[in-house]
Amino acid sequence: MKLLIVIDMQNDFIDGSLGTKEAVAIVPNVAKKIEEARGAGEIVVFTRDTHQKNYLETQEGKNLPVLHCVEGTDGWQISSKLKVGNSRIFNKPSFGSMELADYAASLDGLEEIELVGLCTGICVISNAFILKAKLPEVKISVDASCCACVTPESHKNALAAMKLCQINCES
Repeated sequence: MKLLIVIDMQNDFIDGSLGTKEAVAIVPNVAKKIEEARGAGEIVVFTRDTHQKNYLETQEGKNLPVLHCVEGTDGWQISSKLKVGNSRIFNKPSFGSMELADYAASLDGLEEIELVGLCTGICVISNAFILKAKLPEVKISVDASCCACVTPESHKNALAAMKLCQINCES
């Protein structure tokens, strides 16, 4: 069994307050990846960066003082160009999700996890490392063509770091 995890493909990260041209460019790739996964009978889940109105007062907000992904706003929503359907969505207040790792660990017969989404060097890498620690014998991969980061350089650096930890990074 294979699990596809779509990380934080939210409006604020694509073309909103923290959007980049690289994030906009991967949306069609991610949409195609979701369609292919569902066609192959894979499980597809999403994560959603979730902050509150007091975000700028939090530790993260003090280090990244850009209001984004406030629960209930348009920026918090997953892009309408992606078909969420009845997929499970994990709202997460931080970069990585322990709840997501626990969910993956509960799946009987899980052989592979693939991650796609935003941002390669923050939330994708955080979740990949948590999943690798929780499930060391499950193959974990990242489709580089379906990920983007703050800069192309930070994207490449994150892929290199994940490769060092035995996470397959392909495009």
